[in-house]
Amino acid sequence: MTERIAKIEVFSITIPRETIYLGEARPGETVNEKGYIVRHGNRTVYPTSDRTVVVRVETTNGAVGWGETYGIVAPGAAMAIIDDLLGPYLIGRDPRDVVIIHEDLYDFMRVRGYTGGFYLDALAAVDIALWDIFGKLTNLPLVKLLGGQRHAHLPAYISGLPKRTREERASFAAEWQEKGFTSFKFAAPVADDGVVAEMATLRQHLGSDARIACDMHWAHTAEQAIAVIRAMEPHGLWFAEAPVKPEDIDGLAHVARNVSSTVAAGEEWRTVYDLVPRVAKRACGIIQPEMGHKGVTEFMRIGQYAQAHHLELIPHATIGIGLFMAASLHASAALSAVTCHEYQHSIFEPNRRLLKGDMDCIGGFYHLPTGPGLGVEPSEEALNLLQKYQ
Repeated sequence: MTERIAKIEVFSITIPRETIYLGEARPGETVNEKGYIVRHGNRTVYPTSDRTVVVRVETTNGAVGWGETYGIVAPGAAMAIIDDLLGPYLIGRDPRDVVIIHEDLYDFMRVRGYTGGFYLDALAAVDIALWDIFGKLTNLPLVKLLGGQRHAHLPAYISGLPKRTREERASFAAEWQEKGFTSFKFAAPVADDGVVAEMATLRQHLGSDARIACDMHWAHTAEQAIAVIRAMEPHGLWFAEAPVKPEDIDGLAHVARNVSSTVAAGEEWRTVYDLVPRVAKRACGIIQPEMGHKGVTEFMRIGQYAQAHHLELIPHATIGIGLFMAASLHASAALSAVTCHEYQHSIFEPNRRLLKGDMDCIGGFYHLPTGPGLGVEPSEEALNLLQKYQ
């Protein structure tokens, strides 16, 4: 085959939301002129619309692959990296050399310290697009290229309960339970009455068999996190996510050693090198790779390293039109250690119209898209929303 990469384009998409991610603004939280809001509970900035960065790669013979990464904050940063740096170095490469290309592009900036952030986000989008092309060229779904399909369907947990009061959030969770979902996660920054009260109310509404996790959003010191987790444990805490700041590896390990519940972490990591020191300290029992930050190549490296150390995988998934969501499902279905996958219903459901394909989440389970590569592509509506990098 003489197939070579001929063209790379990068776009952003903005999708209005009826309700701000994590629910309406709390007292003192205001939206600035750029459409950003800072949540006081975790001091983190969020957009008031869904925004994503999409990459289109085309080969000399007309094969097209689609990739996606985060564009929720300063999308122009990732777009500039792709347009100015990564894209030109892809021209003429064999699109089937996906892992080699990933390693080459990673090497470009590693000695300058660009082993994370926008640079790796941009690389993730390119990596996903190349895997999509590889699947299309071989007429195989991505999961088969990654070693085969271990899971026919993936259990999904409901993530985020964007209602104003604790009772409303619990009732909302119960509505999803009636649809067949048995696992749930709430966000501590918007648990206005405290996480213990939130846990107790959710347990009361969902019953003893439901699994309930808490996303602590990196907001605590290690000692604070231990106290909070222990207070939630009598109500049957499934796992505690992101209890301390991402850079506090020793603190994370300290928490893991001093609570009964499993500690989860990993959405913000970019490469397997982020996982290695945490595994060495047994700092978490659940690993949460996020495809939009990692791409297929690093997602699989993280997954396989976690498996080799007998850790559980529950991938993270959030804002986008669904391209990197499809990639995450394919990669997750190829990994035996995956036991569940996050379901961001407030994004997946309203934005699913922007994809062509049969990817679905129903009755508590994800169903992989069928067809070669990712099995999904932007719909006509999505194509009309594409804004090219200027």
